[in-house]
Amino acid sequence: MLNKYARAFFTRVLTPFAAFLIRRGVSPDTVTLIGTAGVVAGALVFYPMGEFFWGTVVITLFVFSDLVDGNMARQLGRSSRWGAFLDSTLDRVADGAIFGGFALWYAGGGDDNVLCAVSIFCLASGQVVSYTKARGESIGLPVAVNGLVERAERLVVSLVAAGFAGLHTFGVPGIQYLLPVALWVVAVGSLVTLVQRVVTVRREAAEADAAAQEDQGTEAAK
Repeated sequence: MLNKYARAFFTRVLTPFAAFLIRRGVSPDTVTLIGTAGVVAGALVFYPMGEFFWGTVVITLFVFSDLVDGNMARQLGRSSRWGAFLDSTLDRVADGAIFGGFALWYAGGGDDNVLCAVSIFCLASGQVVSYTKARGESIGLPVAVNGLVERAERLVVSLVAAGFAGLHTFGVPGIQYLLPVALWVVAVGSLVTLVQRVVTVRREAAEADAAAQEDQGTEAAK
């Protein structure tokens, strides 16, 4: 749902900014690299120190590069396999940094091994969820399923919760518990999404294999 509606909205909002960058001679790949570097820096510098509010502010400023670079490529008419590959690969790097930052906090100053493990699970499951779709499509399957918690949902839930949890340092009581709740929600949602995709790929693979065998039988009968 977030991929469908929020992405369309922000794409329209960011189109003038993308056009401005094009006029300045900035390439989409440059925006992708800078955006990823900003997200990684925000996550791995601020989050391990427990500075969730400012870390989220920095990450949010850079995370929109994921929309800007694609918008620029479309305006330039330069959509390419390389650009898609770079964008997808660096998305995984950014996601890993965000949940890695949470894990570092809970392994250190946050002093909670359970939440450290949950953060690591969110990191790993997010990578595997993306891999299942990519791998399924690489063997010719459509992987036609909208998972419960995909990348957009993982980011929005985690970053919003982290940002609000960071208000605890400004004296807002009790709000720091939002982040642990969000991490559990993302962990469970990612697990459900992984199961959805595995089941879908298994069904589609069985259907494809059955269709191939039927075609072979038809050819043999001719």
